[in-house]
Parts: sequence; C-alpha cells; structure tokens
Amino acid sequence: MKEKIMTVTFTMDEDPHIFGNWTNSSAGSKFNNLSTLLNEDDYQKSNVQSSITVEEYDLISVLCLTILLSFIILATIAGNVFVLIAILRERNLQTLSNYLVFSLAIADLMVACLVMPIGAQYEVMNQEWILGSVMCEIWTSGDVLCCTASILHLVAIAVDRYCAVTNINYVQYRSTRRVGLMIAAVWCVSFIVSFAPILGWKDQEFLLRVQKDKKCLVSQDIGYQIFATCATFYVPLIIILILYWRIYQVVRKRIRHRPGHAIRPAALLPLVCAENVPSMTALNGSAKMISGTKLRQKSRDNLESKRERKAAKTLAIITGVFVMCWLPFFIMALLMAICPDLIPDSRLFSLFLWLGYANSTLNPLIYTVFSPDFKKAFSKLFCGKTYPQRTAPSSRQGCLSTVDTVF
Repeated sequence: MKEKIMTVTFTMDEDPHIFGNWTNSSAGSKFNNLSTLLNEDDYQKSNVQSSITVEEYDLISVLCLTILLSFIILATIAGNVFVLIAILRERNLQTLSNYLVFSLAIADLMVACLVMPIGAQYEVMNQEWILGSVMCEIWTSGDVLCCTASILHLVAIAVDRYCAVTNINYVQYRSTRRVGLMIAAVWCVSFIVSFAPILGWKDQEFLLRVQKDKKCLVSQDIGYQIFATCATFYVPLIIILILYWRIYQVVRKRIRHRPGHAIRPAALLPLVCAENVPSMTALNGSAKMISGTKLRQKSRDNLESKRERKAAKTLAIITGVFVMCWLPFFIMALLMAICPDLIPDSRLFSLFLWLGYANSTLNPLIYTVFSPDFKKAFSKLFCGKTYPQRTAPSSRQGCLSTVDTVF
C-alpha cells in the first residue's frame, strides 16, 4: 500500500501539469456554468420586467379607452334626453317640424343605450366577441336599425325644410298625419334594412367568423352590403345634398330679389307681427304716423330672409357633420364587401365606426348652438332662467314666415 502511494505521489510529482490542467479545466467549467446561470437569470429578469411594462401599458390603454368611450356614451344620452325634455316641457317647441327632431332624438338615444355599450365592451376586449352568435346577430341588427333611423331622420328633416322654403303654402297643409307618416316611413325602412340578415340574408362565413375568429360583424354578403349601404347612406346623402343645394338656390334668389325699398330700412323701426299698430317713420325730417299695415309686408320679408338664411346655414352644418361622421365608415364597409381579401386595420375600423356613432352625440349640440328656442329651454332647465312665453306662429296669422325654422 505504501509503495502504491509513493508511486502515485511520484507520478504526481513527476508530472505536475496533470493536476494543474485538471484544476484549471474544472474551475473554467464551473465559471462558465456560473456565467451561463447568471446570464439566464438576467434574461429571465429582463423578460419579467418587459412583461410587466407591456401589461402596464395595456392596462393604461384599456383604462383610457374605457374612459373615452364612457364619456361619449354618457354625453350622447344626456344630450338627447335634454332635447326630449325641452320639447316636452316647452310649448313653443312643440311644432310639427320638431316632431321630426323628437323622433331623431329617440333614435340617437337608442344608439347610446342599446348599441354603444356593447360596442364599447367589444372594443375593450380587443375586438374579441364572447357573447355568442345569436347575440351578435341581435346587436348588429340593432346597430343597423338605430343608425339607419338616425340618418333617415336627417333626410326627413331636409325634405321638410325644402318644402317649407320652396312652397309658401306648405305650412297650411302640413299636418300631424303627414309628419307622422314621414316618421313611420323612416322607421319602416330602418327595420327592413336591419332585420334582413336575421331573416337569412347573410354570408356563409358569419357563424365561423363569430365562433372561431371571435369577430362580430354585420353580414358581409356583397348583395346585402350594397343594398344596406345604399339605403342607409349613399341614397340619403345624395337626397340631402340635392335638397340643400335647392334650398341654397331659393334662399339666394329671395335675398337678391327682395322687394324695392320704397322706404329705407334704416328709417324703419322693427315690426314684428303688428296688427294695425301705428309705426314711426322718418319723413322729411319729421315724425309722422302711418298705418302698420303698410309696413307689415316689409318687416315680414326681412324676418323671412333672416329665417331662411339661418335655416340654410343650420342645414348645411348638420349635413356637413353627417358626411364627416359617416362617409369614412361606409366607404370602408362597401370596400370590405366588394374585396373580401381587404382586411382593414382593426384600430382604423374602430375609429371610423365610433366616428359614425359620434354623429348621435353631435346632433343635440347643433340644436343648442343654432336654436334660440332650444337655448332658452336649456337655460331654463339648467339655470332656472325664465323667458317671456312666445306663441308659436300660426299659418293663418299674417306674420307667418314661409320658413319656420326647426333648429
């Protein structure tokens, strides 16, 4: 045993590099392993930190999106509810023209209460539909119904304005029944367009798209899309543009061809529907009394011109807002049906869709800005301010303007 030990000792002494090489190799291997473990640990920590950063970013994005969409929904509800309350409470707002405004506010309120909340949930879930195919059909049909009704009410209002401006006798035969038929026609067309997919007019990939891809879109059948987009937007847009252009022409013609100025307007005191009330006019430097009936027509023409200009301006702004809100979405909707391979960016699709929804938010604001009657009603509603009651003009009174403005 001793000899063997000595041999081993001798061998190690004889070749000391063997031990040294073994020691260096083992130490290097352990060092490399330690470095690898440290690198992997740093990599895992980096991944964890990156994951936390992404999750924080996603959480902030979802929170901001939720706040924005909630604000749009609440603003739409509040604005249209105030319009409805104003019309119901104020007698001077309860005109035949405002029946159309009332029905429009109901359609916009339905958009805010029935369509937007589910749409907001869909957006917050990163456009992943979790409510099933039946609910998808119901929601998309309700979306088309409410939005179509809102758009077609703008057409009805444009038709009403056109008739009031171009036909001086229109206010005499415009009745509750006629306005009611216009409103009924708007809702009937909206129901037909919206419920066609439920009755079977939808593309074959509808169920697969909902169940597998978790995407809820209205029927992408090309025939239905052409029918729906034309009935809902393109035809109404053409009608509105034509009617507005005709209104503009009539208003411009009336302004440029006003009656001759036998008496200068600057010399007249303003008259508003005075029946046999004396008015003062400057004649040869002295004040003389003349009958109000001689000047009533002049005042009526001036008042009519102001109302016509205001009606045309208001209708133009409403039309412009309508086009700005809905045109991008309907262009994209038609392109998606015609070119199935065209897949728009989901964020762009959401932007265009909610821009269209925002039209229901902006309509009440337009009434507030451009209608003195609505301004007074809202001031009374919010601030308790009261104004002298103004009797709505009747078509049988001599002071009626052919354009009784809606807004």
